[in-house]
Amino acid sequence: MPNLTKILAGVLIAVALLLGVFAWTLSRRPAPVAVTAASQATFPVVVAAHPLQAGKAITVDALRVQSLPINPNGAFTDPAQLAGRIPNTDIGVDSPVLELQLSSGLAERVEPGERALAVRVDEGNAVGNRLRPGNFVDVFFTLKRDGALGNGGEVDQSQARLLMSKVRVLAFGNATTSNDTSGDPNGMVRTAVLAVPVADVDRLTLAETSGRLIFALRNPKDAEVVDQSVLPVYPGVLKTAARAGASEPLLDSTRAAAGVSLDALSGSSGSAGAGMRVPPVPHMPLPTRVASNTNSTKSSIEVIRGGRAETVAR
Repeated sequence: MPNLTKILAGVLIAVALLLGVFAWTLSRRPAPVAVTAASQATFPVVVAAHPLQAGKAITVDALRVQSLPINPNGAFTDPAQLAGRIPNTDIGVDSPVLELQLSSGLAERVEPGERALAVRVDEGNAVGNRLRPGNFVDVFFTLKRDGALGNGGEVDQSQARLLMSKVRVLAFGNATTSNDTSGDPNGMVRTAVLAVPVADVDRLTLAETSGRLIFALRNPKDAEVVDQSVLPVYPGVLKTAARAGASEPLLDSTRAAAGVSLDALSGSSGSAGAGMRVPPVPHMPLPTRVASNTNSTKSSIEVIRGGRAETVAR
């Protein structure tokens, strides 16, 4: 029995040694690397199929959707979202089209043939500061008679007239058509941005600098506008050259380049209101002042006519 115990103990010691050697061998081996086929995430992004030129409207056929491993900030997923947008810079082939590369802001809300023009406003001429972006206004202007008319003045009669009708307000103070339309919280609105036809920019700027503008708020459903066909064409400051065989009217930009003068805008000369002159002031004789001559021993009076003095004996 004691021999059997010794034999079992020796077997257990041998097994323990073998297990220890096996464990040490395993610890010396590098850990196996688990190789897994991880799927790469992709994102659909609109890229340029052809080079896109700055300032030229984007067409849908110049775009395509491509799967990219990244999703850039400001990227698009549908080419239809970019139809008609204008790039600010050239975009190369296969480059993602991003929002920062496109024209935005007020420029996107100015129609072809219009210009965004800022004009000065105050509570008295802007409907008590109640104008809001998207409103339509009639622009009136007032001119006061030039007191130096005889010395080269241009306005011979005070007047108030409708200058432009149904003009769209793009911005009023800090409010624009793309953000909050609550207006300036402090009520200190100083400018309004109007969408003005390019041919009328001359008249509006001249009327603002030479007179006072009044904005009359109107209902957007009211379609009545000024019939320009019954009004005379303002003579330009610059003469336009006649082109042989050209029967089309001048482009609005050409008319704007020709300009308009204040006397033509006010009707003082060269236009239909020139005949409506203020009647001349009748000539008034200079006052005659009679004074006593106290320095003479004889009785006499001094008569002053204008700048000439004459002494008459009594």
